[in-house]
Amino acid sequence: MRAILQRVSRARVTAGGRTTGEIGAGLLVLLGVRKGDGEAEAEYLAGRVAGLRIFSDPEGKMNLSLLDTGGAMLVVSQFTLYGDTRKGRRPGFDDAAPPETARRLYEHFVAKARERGIQVETGEFQAIMTVELANEGPVTFIVESKNG
Repeated sequence: MRAILQRVSRARVTAGGRTTGEIGAGLLVLLGVRKGDGEAEAEYLAGRVAGLRIFSDPEGKMNLSLLDTGGAMLVVSQFTLYGDTRKGRRPGFDDAAPPETARRLYEHFVAKARERGIQVETGEFQAIMTVELANEGPVTFIVESKNG
């Protein structure tokens, strides 16, 4: 699994003209699932994202995690994170998990993040979405599961 994390002061996702998820301070997580990923990767990545120290402490150093700050998480499925652009002009998606597997693992990731006490909002799986955010810093990281 692969996640793009963006530290935000606010983020919102809409699908079909309606808001499906909205948060204040926290993390926007664009989540991609790869063929061969399983629940272990989703659990690992949820824990890694929740505990990653990328928020500023009182001295301005990245020393606090989402768990420390009480921030929220907005998780948006993003199969294009496994798009291969090395050949030709059109990306290939052979490495992306099939939709039924990706949905199950996306939902497992969300559940594991919620089990850690994080407020989690989501986009709509397999929908055309609009994502709006205010990236703080800007701070953006790529995080992968052990299988990544």
